[in-house]
Amino acid sequence: MLGLFSRKKSLIQSGLLKDAVDNHSHILPGVDDGVRTLEESLEILAFLEETGFSTLWLTPHIMEDVPNTTEDLRRRFDALRQSYQGPLHLHLAAEYMIDNLFEERLEAGDLLRHGGDRVLVETSTLFPPIGFWDIIDRMMRKGYVPLLAHPERYRYMEMKDYERLRSLGVLLQLNIPSLVGAYGESVQEKALRLLDKGMYVMAGSDCHRSRSVRRWYQDPVLKKDTLGKLRPLMAGLSEQAE
Repeated sequence: MLGLFSRKKSLIQSGLLKDAVDNHSHILPGVDDGVRTLEESLEILAFLEETGFSTLWLTPHIMEDVPNTTEDLRRRFDALRQSYQGPLHLHLAAEYMIDNLFEERLEAGDLLRHGGDRVLVETSTLFPPIGFWDIIDRMMRKGYVPLLAHPERYRYMEMKDYERLRSLGVLLQLNIPSLVGAYGESVQEKALRLLDKGMYVMAGSDCHRSRSVRRWYQDPVLKKDTLGKLRPLMAGLSEQAE
């Protein structure tokens, strides 16, 4: 039993978080279902500093029910940066639900990018959007690289769908909580399978609250081989400038 436990470590114990990048968070205050106050945002940033992170992407929701504008998000992001005086590198992007509002923003070229030409998108966990593959094609023809958030959570997708996405050049982003069963066993199994197959290019916490980001980075105990496969995903990708 002792030998089995010694082959597992928490993310902090593994050293994996030193100079790490969290690619997906909802800590820009007061813009979606994530953090509500500046004080909580600053508390999370202080925790990420302590655990060794170098970079955080703020990716607030944009969807028909949460129609944040690019201008307002940039204004709020600038206010957060003025309040935060620490060493973390902060970048602003967005998590776009693929819906009618997204298609309007796509047509207008009004999209916050996740570094380079990447755009973070999501769908319902239960059903694909109407015309999903056509929208992916239109994104790429306009010069954007779709970055699909937490693909392991989409119940309607099978391995053949992930393989098709990767063959088209779509990038996949892992939610770290998926690895420890935060969204159920089936999501956990799918996440581990996609990780084993090397399908992901980056990872993030999808943090919505201070208590959740602490939980996902302090508590999870993962097998050594899982940590090894997760390590490069925490380093982010090149061209990460906002």
